[in-house]
Amino acid sequence: MATKFSAGIVLFRRTSGDTEVLIGHMGGPFWARKDNEAWSIPKGEFDPEQETARAAAQREFTEELGLPVPPGEWLPLGEVRYGSGKSGKELAVWAIEADLDPAAVVPGTFELEWPPKSGRRTSFPEIDRAAWFDLATAHDKLGAGQRPLLARLAERLTTH
Repeated sequence: MATKFSAGIVLFRRTSGDTEVLIGHMGGPFWARKDNEAWSIPKGEFDPEQETARAAAQREFTEELGLPVPPGEWLPLGEVRYGSGKSGKELAVWAIEADLDPAAVVPGTFELEWPPKSGRRTSFPEIDRAAWFDLATAHDKLGAGQRPLLARLAERLTTH
């Protein structure tokens, strides 16, 4: 199984006793009509021989959201592995306590042949919207492979 390496940053904020995280709804036609399991931590792939996971996380945050990483302490949440078939993903994530206005997000784009087999390439946003969710709601919205990171964040906040 070929492993792809990915890194990301999840912003969190504390509001009236609750913790919320900022996640993005994945862009493109495949995700357009999906909600639960169609959101992601801002993240992206990198080559560990060319870049550190932390540098990749910072770069990908900016590429996906079009905004710099807000200042704050980088809390390591560790890695999760997920995937199936012939490829798997190893995702390293950090959490930063900061506020960010989702309306200020200017997402990066990717190209895809759309409609399939049409020969036409269309540009889509990497994420089509970002929003703050409490941990329980974010758990339902994130793909299964990223969900353990929310539990790690909650545990980290009770000990930090």
